[in-house]
Amino acid sequence: MAFFDELKQRGFVEGKNLNVVPGGFDLGPDHFAEHARTLAKSNPDVIFCVGNAAVLAAREATQTIPVVGLFSPNMVAAGLIRTFARPGSNVTGISFPSELDGKRQELLLEAVPGVRGIAILADPTFTNPAQLEVLEDAARARGLKPAVVTATKQEDIEPAMDKAKESGATALNVLSAPLFSFNRRVLIERAAALRLPAIYEWPEMAEDGGLIAYGPPLPLVYRQAAGLVAKVFYGDKPQDLPVELPVKFDLVVNLKTAKALGLAIPESFLLRADELVE
Repeated sequence: MAFFDELKQRGFVEGKNLNVVPGGFDLGPDHFAEHARTLAKSNPDVIFCVGNAAVLAAREATQTIPVVGLFSPNMVAAGLIRTFARPGSNVTGISFPSELDGKRQELLLEAVPGVRGIAILADPTFTNPAQLEVLEDAARARGLKPAVVTATKQEDIEPAMDKAKESGATALNVLSAPLFSFNRRVLIERAAALRLPAIYEWPEMAEDGGLIAYGPPLPLVYRQAAGLVAKVFYGDKPQDLPVELPVKFDLVVNLKTAKALGLAIPESFLLRADELVE
């Protein structure tokens, strides 16, 4: 895993000077608070977590143990950090600009001409209502009917996608959320079954069979996060470590999936792709 490879390069090797307490990535939001309290009681040197709900749970469990997380910009509004440049708390990490969800929506509409209605799949524990309104307004400005469907756990995903299809949507914008990253196979397979063109957050999701993806490569993100963890190990304080943004974004198009869906993606769009999966 890129995360541990990066830690190793920075001098931290599991079984030697690094002890890892795994767990939590398969938990639902309802269990984050209890798990975070359990972790805090073990007094680790740092807690690493993914997603707004997990970071918030860790922050509530401890205000002293450093927390490094992957989260969205609304952490400032939530009072979790003071500013990106000077967090001013025990939390720092990598933040994903909310504008990326809108960028992906525009890319999807460009890649799939003739879309009549667009569905927006969101995890409300990660995406705030104001962000959804922006995406809906953008769709309406194009003369499209937006339909927001939500999921907060794995078993919600397929019914939500079915509802999107039933709404008349002919394209699906899968918003940024750890839930969708961890359950990528469910999303990709259901989108194929519904013949619903979709765009995803992580480039790896298009490589795994999704139609289109635009975002930072996961290995780079985890290496970046590991770099912050290493800085904490070396004595830096989270309150003084600026929250970082991803450093690279890739556009990936899966031509095999496009062919299976009977889509002819414009050549001008394909020329802009960083990777074409054939």
